[in-house]
Amino acid sequence: MTKTELSESIGKLRRALLVLHSPVDQTVGIENAAAIYAAARHPKSFVTLDSADHLLSRKEDGEYAAQVIGAWAARYLDVTAQPVPESVPEGIVRSAEAEPNGFLQNIMAGPAHHVWADEPESYGGTDMGMTPYQFLSSGLAACTSMTVRMYARRKGWPLDHIHVDVSHEKVHAKDCESCDTSSQGTRIDRFQRMIQLTGELSDEQRRRLLEIADKCPVHRTLEGTIDIQTSLAPEGGNG
Repeated sequence: MTKTELSESIGKLRRALLVLHSPVDQTVGIENAAAIYAAARHPKSFVTLDSADHLLSRKEDGEYAAQVIGAWAARYLDVTAQPVPESVPEGIVRSAEAEPNGFLQNIMAGPAHHVWADEPESYGGTDMGMTPYQFLSSGLAACTSMTVRMYARRKGWPLDHIHVDVSHEKVHAKDCESCDTSSQGTRIDRFQRMIQLTGELSDEQRRRLLEIADKCPVHRTLEGTIDIQTSLAPEGGNG
């Protein structure tokens, strides 16, 4: 094992420095953290992580460290947060442009929930959020998991965990065995859904839960006839 002397380099950083260390760290001793802090010039800060281990393996320790680092860094970094739009009425999902020169969108669902939507860098976006089709796929995945869980809970079946993978692609109708032949030559949307059920379930229970997955409301919506009505909001209004 080689040893590197960092004291001189640390003293020449000319940057703010934050040292976090746990007094019960069995990998790096407190004397190492103290030497780093002593070698650094101001501004510098030292935060004790109490009973955390070296890898912050406990969730609460990791969350605390992240909060401390975020608050500390905000003092030294000029980070302009994207504006969050005003809350919208319950039952409404609103997409508002965050960057007119790109594709980043503020998505508000009712008065309480906010996420980002974007496109990958390869499509001119900044990859700061899921794409529209990923949001659509996530709705199907989440609804499937919730529906299966609700049924298993009602039956009292030993379902320990569910995860649902969904992918989306455009395919020719002629390549889809279950599609209407009148759609030959056109392209349709195909969602591939893979469901993993963990628990001491019988083969019959697993078969039944697979059937129940097809009854999730989002699944039925995607398979049904969808009517989208669009109107233009008054100028200067939020709708």
